[in-house]
Amino acid sequence: MSRKRRMFDIDIPVDDEETFPAGKEEKESRRGPMAAAIVETAESSRDRAKLEAQIRAENDALAQEHVRLKRAGLITDMIPLDAIETKKLIRDRRPVADFELEELVGSIRDIGLSNPIRVEPVGEGRYELIQGWRRLSAFRRLLEETGDAEKWGRIPAGISAKGEALDDLYRRMVDENLVRKDISFAEMAQLALHYAMDPMTPENDPEKAVAILFKSAGYQKRSYIRNFIPLVEKLGETLMYAQEVPRALGLSLAQRLDEVPGTAAAIKAEFKNWDTRSITDELEVLRRYAGQGASAPSGGKASKPAAEKLPAGKAKTTFQLRRPQGQAKCVAANGRLEIRLPRDFSTVDRRKLEAAVASMLDQIE
Repeated sequence: MSRKRRMFDIDIPVDDEETFPAGKEEKESRRGPMAAAIVETAESSRDRAKLEAQIRAENDALAQEHVRLKRAGLITDMIPLDAIETKKLIRDRRPVADFELEELVGSIRDIGLSNPIRVEPVGEGRYELIQGWRRLSAFRRLLEETGDAEKWGRIPAGISAKGEALDDLYRRMVDENLVRKDISFAEMAQLALHYAMDPMTPENDPEKAVAILFKSAGYQKRSYIRNFIPLVEKLGETLMYAQEVPRALGLSLAQRLDEVPGTAAAIKAEFKNWDTRSITDELEVLRRYAGQGASAPSGGKASKPAAEKLPAGKAKTTFQLRRPQGQAKCVAANGRLEIRLPRDFSTVDRRKLEAAVASMLDQIE
């Protein structure tokens, strides 16, 4: 007997979630732990390299910006005073009364320094001053007076790139001084002489140096500066108050020095050993020799104005007092008592001034 084979239709359910096309998902389902770790490490390395490239780009940009700011003198740091040299530019540093400096000292003491000085690195932690002689002098004065190295031992300074042309440095110094409204023609003539004296500058003629340094000044002003040059050349070391010489007096005196031989020698002889003279004394003598006052001596050694003979004493006693207006410098000499203070005493009522002076003299009798 034969058997019949029976056929059955069986429907097998299809689950779409378990069937997927050949590709990434299937491979990932078959990836082992080691392969997964390798892939993660590679991705991490790519991310790290990308991050490092971004950091390097940012650092390069910051370095370029730092160089740009440094060249422009806009990088500022606190520089020790004893690390700053003042040799590169010739400046007038004669020890005469400087009322502007006294005012600057008082201002810095009260509100601090608003405009940093400018220096150039010279190596081994030292710097050369380019701009800010008075500001540096004020800090040194405050350090000397207070002894507070923590507060006054360092000064804010803009650090310039090394190697700026010397001519440009002189121009910067001159332009900075021209901002001062009361800078005198004698001081400007002295700057031109210093430039011509500097062995590193290309011009040795001070009159030609005026054209180089004072380009921003008008023609008439440059002419006045040139006329003051002979005065400063012949009497610069003799005069204590050259910066106080008015324009008209300076021009007349420069002409007299040129026309009358021996005038410079006579003026030097009159001022010799007269270190207690005031601004008024010095200007009166200069006016006589310039023909603006009493006649100058016709020959021989010029004599000082006659004065009452007084007993001998100390040559000079000086001291300073701190006042609301600034530092008061007092000079006591034989027959002379002088008080220098950055204040206009002519504005004080005469009776009040007389009473104050009388009271002071009574106190020291």
